[in-house]
Amino acid sequence: MGNVIGLLGVCMVLGVLARHSGKFSAGAAGAFNTFVLYVALPALVLRAMHRLEFVPELLVAAAVPWLYYLGAGPFFRLLGPRLGLSRPSVMALVLTAGLGNTAFVGLPMAEALLGPTGLPVAVVVDQLGSFLVLSSLATLAAARAGAETPLSARQLARKVATFPPFLALVVALATRPLAYPLWLDGVLERLGSLLTPLALFSIGLQLRLSGVRHRLPALALGLSYKLLLVPALTALGLLALPDLSPVVVQAALLQAAMGPMVSAAILAAEHDLDPDLAVLMVGVGVPLSFATAPLMLLLAR
Repeated sequence: MGNVIGLLGVCMVLGVLARHSGKFSAGAAGAFNTFVLYVALPALVLRAMHRLEFVPELLVAAAVPWLYYLGAGPFFRLLGPRLGLSRPSVMALVLTAGLGNTAFVGLPMAEALLGPTGLPVAVVVDQLGSFLVLSSLATLAAARAGAETPLSARQLARKVATFPPFLALVVALATRPLAYPLWLDGVLERLGSLLTPLALFSIGLQLRLSGVRHRLPALALGLSYKLLLVPALTALGLLALPDLSPVVVQAALLQAAMGPMVSAAILAAEHDLDPDLAVLMVGVGVPLSFATAPLMLLLAR
């Protein structure tokens, strides 16, 4: 677990240092964002979804990310305007607070806190939950919110269908009966492993903590939803269901308590949906989740 926290912190700090070095142009983060969304994330989806073992009794856990993403829209559209937030800012909160960092932080944390029995549940939550939401509903919402003029249903469908992570998802599911060649599996593994360091480096490159005070109301609203409200409601819902094993409840709750998803912030930046707020959500929320997530796990014990 310490290695994971170290990697996340080092990559983000390197991004901050790179920005202050003057060696990177103002738009340099855009190139990293494009690589993350169009190369590294599709490679990770292709490999992970192709190898995933579907277990029917774990579908309840997989449904949790779908529910809190769907709840994020009404929550922030109701409260965001009362804080004076613009439509792009509200959408940035929907994307970042509505999606959790269930892969790069969630899986190592599940293994460290729950052991080998909790890890498969955490993988299902990540792959059938967060990844699918990111590749479908979140992509659709970002495309719609980021368009300068309203898009028709056909245009929206085309944007989602041609988005590389969504294409990778379709290909991975369609080729599940076939085994990838070893060389292809190795290439996908290497490319997918670049996602975490490059995404966090890009976040650090864009992170300006001097703006925290100005964005504090929006940041507090987004992080209160993701780090407090979502895990609390998840605990209540899962504990109310009969016959769920403790490990399923604990793993699903731990994943629900993860900080904002890095890839969601990149998606928001790609569509010009208040990138500064999206980056702050990750830059502040992920370190906070290292403390809040284990505490939230106590709700299920």
